[in-house]
Parts: sequence; C-alpha cells; structure tokens
Amino acid sequence: MSFIDPTEIQKLNHKLTTDLSYLGKLYKSKKNKYHTKTVDISLVDSFIKEGWEEYGKSLKSKAQIRKPKNHSKQFEDDVWCQFYELGYRHMNFDETFYLPFGKSFEEKKQIDIIAIDNETVFLIECKSSDKIKKAPSYKDEFELLGMRLDGFRKSIEQLLGKTLKVKYIFATRNLRINDDDVDLLRLEKTNSFYYNDNTYDYINNLIKNYKNAANYQFLGLVFKNQLINSTKIEVPAVEGEMGGRKYYMFSIEPELLLKMGFILHRTKANESEMPTYQRLLVPSRLKGITKFINDGGYFPNSIILNFSQKKNKIIFEPSSRSGDSSSRFGMLKIPNSYAIAYIIDGQHRLYGYANSDYKNKNTIPVVAFNDLEPIEQLEIFMDINQNQKAVSPSLRLTLEEDLFWDSDRADSRLKALRSSIIKGLSTSFGPLYNKISVGEDSSVLTFTPFASALLNSGLLPIAKGNKFIGNTSACLYNINNHNYNEEMQKAKKDIIQFINLCYEFVEDKYNEIFERDKYFIISNRGTFAYISLIGSLNSFITEKGLVNINSKPKERFNEIEKYLISLLEYLKNITKEEEEKQLSLLGAGADIKWFRFFQTIVNQNHNEYEPTELIDWQERQNEELQEEGRKYGVYIEKHMKKVVLEKIKLLYKENWELEINAIKTSCQARANDENEKNYKEGLDKRVDWTEMFNINDYKKIIENYWTKTPEIESEKINFKTFQDEFSIDIGEGFNSKTERIKWISRFNSYRNMWAHEGTKEKRLNKEEVGFLHKIYQNFNK
Repeated sequence: MSFIDPTEIQKLNHKLTTDLSYLGKLYKSKKNKYHTKTVDISLVDSFIKEGWEEYGKSLKSKAQIRKPKNHSKQFEDDVWCQFYELGYRHMNFDETFYLPFGKSFEEKKQIDIIAIDNETVFLIECKSSDKIKKAPSYKDEFELLGMRLDGFRKSIEQLLGKTLKVKYIFATRNLRINDDDVDLLRLEKTNSFYYNDNTYDYINNLIKNYKNAANYQFLGLVFKNQLINSTKIEVPAVEGEMGGRKYYMFSIEPELLLKMGFILHRTKANESEMPTYQRLLVPSRLKGITKFINDGGYFPNSIILNFSQKKNKIIFEPSSRSGDSSSRFGMLKIPNSYAIAYIIDGQHRLYGYANSDYKNKNTIPVVAFNDLEPIEQLEIFMDINQNQKAVSPSLRLTLEEDLFWDSDRADSRLKALRSSIIKGLSTSFGPLYNKISVGEDSSVLTFTPFASALLNSGLLPIAKGNKFIGNTSACLYNINNHNYNEEMQKAKKDIIQFINLCYEFVEDKYNEIFERDKYFIISNRGTFAYISLIGSLNSFITEKGLVNINSKPKERFNEIEKYLISLLEYLKNITKEEEEKQLSLLGAGADIKWFRFFQTIVNQNHNEYEPTELIDWQERQNEELQEEGRKYGVYIEKHMKKVVLEKIKLLYKENWELEINAIKTSCQARANDENEKNYKEGLDKRVDWTEMFNINDYKKIIENYWTKTPEIESEKINFKTFQDEFSIDIGEGFNSKTERIKWISRFNSYRNMWAHEGTKEKRLNKEEVGFLHKIYQNFNK
C-alpha cells in the first residue's frame, strides 16, 4: 500500500529535474549574485524604485536589470551550487518542493534543496542571517524533525522507487550555535548533520582541490561511521605486530577504499577530530597522478591507514601461522562503512585513482593499524615524513618544482620557479646543457650554487609567506601579475635566456676560460659568483633606467656586455699569484669572496658600477679601518670596567662584592673554566673573577644602580651617577633609561668584530667605526 497518493508523487517528480542542460543553466543563474531580468524600456524607472539597477547594454525597446539577492536566497543558491559541484545531477529547480511526512494533506514540509544520486538523498534546510549573530532556538523544529524523518524516508522510497540513504542537513550561515548547545544535541539525536560556515568553506576547498573526487571525502564527513551497506568486505590479510601495535597487510580496490577512507585535514570543519595533520591535495599533482595511472603506471608502496572502530569493528579470522614467524595469515572482514579508514600516508596516491579507469580494476597495497588515537596517527605521520632516509639537498631542490609550483604561498612558488629555471638551464640546448646535476644524475656542477645564486641575484623577488620583501624593481618577475602560472612561465623563459646569453658569451669569446673545469666560470664557486654578478649588473642597469621589466633578455645582455668583458679580460690575463690566491679559497664564504672579487674587477674598470654591498665589503677588508675600530673598542670597554667598578665600590664599600653577588658568581664560573682550560693546556696562568666581566654585566650594574648616590653627604660632592656617566644620545630617542643606554647593546653586537684580531669573517665597516668613534669621544673628552 502506498504511503502517499500517487498524484502527489507525480507532483513531486515535476519539481525535480535530471536534465543536464537545464541544470547547467540553473547552476549559472544560481552562481550569479544578482536576480536578473530583461524588461520593457518603459518599465525601467519603476523597477529602479524597487531596488533594481540597469547593467550591460540596453536595446531600443528592452533593458537588462538586476537586483542583489537577499542573504536567504543567496545562501540557498550557494548550497545548491555546492551540491551541483559535488556531482549531483538530480535536484530540485525551485523552492516549492514540499515533501510529505504523513498521509494527510497538511503533513508536508517545504525542503529548500534536495540532491540525489545513485546512493544518497540529501534533504537540506537553510537558515541564514545578513550579519553574524547568535542563532534563535530551534527546539520545536528539531523535536518535530525527529518525528518527521521516518515519513520523509517513506516518501523518498516511494518517489524514487529504490532504497537510498537519506540524510537531513540543517545548514546555517552567519548563525552561531555552540558545540554544546541543546539544539545541536536534539539535531544529533535525529542522526541529521549540522552544516555551518566552517563546513561550507571546507567543502568549497575540497571541490577546489579534489575536483570531482571531492564527493568521497564529503560523504565520509557527513556519513562518518555509518554503514554503506550491511555486507562486509572480506580480503586476505597478514596480521603482524610492530611497536606494540597490531597491523594488517592486504590489497584492496581503490574504489572501496575511497568510500571507506577519510583524511584528517587541518580545518575547522574537523575540529572534533583534533589533532589533525593533513594538507589538502595539490590539484595539479592529483591530475598528474591520475594520468600516470591511466598510462599504466603504478605505486608499489603501501597506503598507511588506521581503522576507526567507534561503531563498526573490523574482524580478523586467522587460518594459519608459520612456524618461522609470529605473523599469521587469515581473512580480514571490514565493515563497509563511510570514513572508517583514516588515511595517514598516501592520500595523493589513493585519490589519484578517483577519476582513473583503474579504480575498480587495480588493487593497491595497504598497511592498516587498528583503533589508533588521533595523536598516534599524527606521530606516525611525522615519523614517515621526518625519519625516512634523508633526501640529498640536490634532489630535494630538484623536487621543489613539482612540490610547490601550485602552492598558495609566494615563497614556495618562488622555490619551485628557481628549481624549474635550473632544470631548464641544464636541459635547454645552451652552454650549460648537461653540466648541472639534476636529481640523481651527476655532472660537473651541482644544483645548490645555482639555487643560492638565483636567491642572491635579484633576478627573482624574495618573499616571506605571501609578502614580497626588499627591492623588487630589477626582477624579471612581475609581482603585480596575479596570474601566477603565466608570470612564472614568462620569468622562467626570460631568465634562462638571459643567463644562457651570458654563458654563451664566455663560451664563444673566452673559450679557454669556459672549457677549464673547476675554474672561475665552470665551477660551483664560479657559478655562484658569475650568476650573482649577472644579477648585480642587471640591478645596476635597471637603476640607471637602461632596462625595465619589459626589456628583452638580449637587450639586458647588450647593456652588461662591456662589464663582462672587463671581468673576462682580467681573468684571461690574471697573474699566477692572484690565480693561486683565489683558487685556494675554500670552505664557507669562498663563493661570496669570489663574487666580491668579480665585482671589484668590474669596479676598477668602470667606477660608475659601485654597488653598496661592494663598498661595505671593501671597508670591512680595510686593515687601517679595522685597527681604528679596535682601538676605540678596547678603550671603551676598559673605561666601562674602570668606571663601573669604581662607582660600585664607592657606593657599597667592603660589601660591593656581595651587592653584585649574582654577577660575581657568573664571572667566577667563567674564571674557573678559563683556569681549567689553561691547566689542561699546560699553561701556568690563572685569572681572577674580576677579569671575566662582560659588557652585559656592566649593562646590568648600570641599569640596577642608575641614579644611586652615596649615603655619605661629603661623598656626593662631584659624584656622577651611572645615568650621568653612561647616557649617550645615538639618535634613537633620549628620554627613557632604555633609550639612553641603547648604545651598549649595539656596542656589544660589534664587539666580536674588533675583539678578535685574526677574524676575517666579522669585520667593521665605516659606519660602525664611526659609531665606536662617537662613543670613544664621549668618554675621552
């Protein structure tokens, strides 16, 4: 006997459509943020008074008008479109779908959205607000819902003629409902799903990243731990144990695992599952994997997952055990349930099958744990990603193009671009063809100095997150073009061509230099120095206005050619002594020294080329300047010690050591370490704790006793406080104590540059010596 009258079924069917063309037009209309219509030109003014506006081109007798949708209509349309994008092609086409839940005429309820496929039916009610606010009480609605759902299911079964899974969704926008709200508890009791702003955003991201494979994760989210059907999936498996945990090894068709699988994405929609740890898939990578599979490719490594057994439990029925192993063979019975299998590692491989021709034909290997806590899953995920065999730096750099090209972060995309440029230099038929080690292929030049040089050269911008930092005016990458793929391809092409022109010039005109391995051009140090120089010269000609972002690579080369000639002529005629000196430079910093060496040669022949970093470097190599700075530094430190100790002794007499006991203890420990070291080295030398003060010790005493004066009146005469003695204006404010002694911190940061006479790595420039001179003058009036 029918639950509802057949004529009612007919009416409902007329409210649904499977017409793909009509659904497509409806989707386009619902995606539009406006109601639109074409009206007689004479009626436009009356519509404008009602909130409509003209847009587009008007005809002689007709005009196009539009009006923004209100928040309620907009939300319903947005959710309808989301289900369309998830692949549903059997849906309602207007808001007049009234679904019976009882046999009487009055027992029916309007459903905002109904979405149907071969397995599921979603009944969706939408509630929204134009502004974020606390939701009203839905007590009556949810209590009635519990009584109506059984009737809804009977109507759906009669309407569609088959048994489908029916899920009621209560969707809200801009309405706050706390997780522990009694209304949500009422909704959960009906086995319905609450679809809030976080859920909506998450589904949008799934659609964006997973395309038409998003429905698998969506179903797992909505039907989590609910049976797909009552028939268990049975697969042969091996049971083993590691780390105190049982695991199972088996093979399964990807289609089955896609329906059972779930990924713990780091998203607010999965807050109840915290900690979450997975990122959304990279769409381009997913597409590439699908093509790889369809072309006959396969992945022999296993998917790692965890079976969650909150409701439905897996069963292992052993059949045998080998006498040589503690593992055993048997049959693993898996409930055919949504989101029972949490994918820990291998989501790209698994979802690569979603749109593949082989998702029901291939089987994929799986290693499955059982009922791990989310934190344990995270630990396994981290172990897999951190503790596997280290990838070589060169291989890691070559992989960056594939990993980061489509990243949503600018700094990651630039990593990918650098990687792609280096690969292009090696594979394009230019002077560096097959001269660069790419991946596991070895060659005369390694990948790393190219990556470092491109980062240093200014040919590409530098970014932190999505923010570009530093001067980008000379870049061959237009940071204002937000079509990232287009701009990356253009920059790649131009930079490869520009660098190749510079290397071709050496190859053609100075072949004796080019052909010599481990020399000034074809070597790892030479790579960094030469490409960095190319970038520096490019910045120089850009600042002079000789080229701009639109200049062709050949135009850039023509402008820097004379500077390259000066460098190469010098290298061609270099003295034996200078050659040996430069080639003997090894270790960290040798590449920078070669770069400065190249810049210096160009500067000596073209004094208009005088980059600030070269000036700074030359100043730091100036021995007279270093000696001057060292003289000031030594005097300042001696003066600080003399004055600080004199004042603290005068203030506290015989108790001065106790007054600064904490500092004394630290100094004594340093003295003990120094005396032990001298003893072990056979030196008959002992140091007293008073010799072990450092700048920070003086600073602490100055701060702590800033305005302290002697207690004896006669001693106050002519006594200068620490404030009077050590306040120095360095142009960064002179009001607070902090501002008045700010010079001490800067002085301390410079100390290593003058304190160790043998160091060549940390040295002073003219500005820093000028600062020391100012402090010196203050104390040496």
